[in-house]
Amino acid sequence: MENIEGWVGSKEILVILAHPDDPEFFLGGTIARWIKAGHQVRYLLLTKGDKGAKEINLDFETIAKTRITEQEDAARSLGVKSVEYLDYEDGYIYPDLSLRKVIVREIRKLQPDILVTCDPTNIFPSERYINHPDHRYTGQAVIDAVFPAAGNHFFFPELLSEGYTPHEVEEVWMSLTIQPDHVIDVTEFWQARLDALKKHASQVGEPQAFEKYMLARLGTAEGEPLKYEEKFRVIKFRRKTE
Repeated sequence: MENIEGWVGSKEILVILAHPDDPEFFLGGTIARWIKAGHQVRYLLLTKGDKGAKEINLDFETIAKTRITEQEDAARSLGVKSVEYLDYEDGYIYPDLSLRKVIVREIRKLQPDILVTCDPTNIFPSERYINHPDHRYTGQAVIDAVFPAAGNHFFFPELLSEGYTPHEVEEVWMSLTIQPDHVIDVTEFWQARLDALKKHASQVGEPQAFEKYMLARLGTAEGEPLKYEEKFRVIKFRRKTE
């Protein structure tokens, strides 16, 4: 497989997004690609998706349990190393200093080489869709945590006493962007992404109808060759040796 990313060796990749199913919807093909290439991928989700249901009789705890089970199954199908949750309330994420500190702690704890989140500047992805504030605010909180806080011991010095020393990531990949500078052809992994998405049954509905819908979104008629790309805005930090 061509090393489009230009990485040397195996990378530790941390995907920080808002909800269960965000990783698979935003970059499921790329995740499958990275894992096949020998990289380690972890998820850190800020919520458990406790408002992700239309049935008015369901309570938040029941919805969250379903979403967690589905997310674990989806991640397992792709080969993701681990999934962790920060347990913020679905729909109420806000990029304040408290959240920034939490994310700094997680970055210092897990020490990823590559960090993936959502582009916080993408408010209107299309004329028919407003980007969920949780997506944007998660991206904003992550970006603010990455620089300058995660790598500077003067930020949140109390974390030092907890054993979390500064850590600088090599790159940040922002998904769900309308300003991409990296386009990854993941046609080879489209089926793996689709299979992972089907694990989110409470969100995608009947599997065959969902697959038909996804093919229609690609503009792929029956019998035509499939082509699927995922797009990112990427920040590659200059290393001191450069």
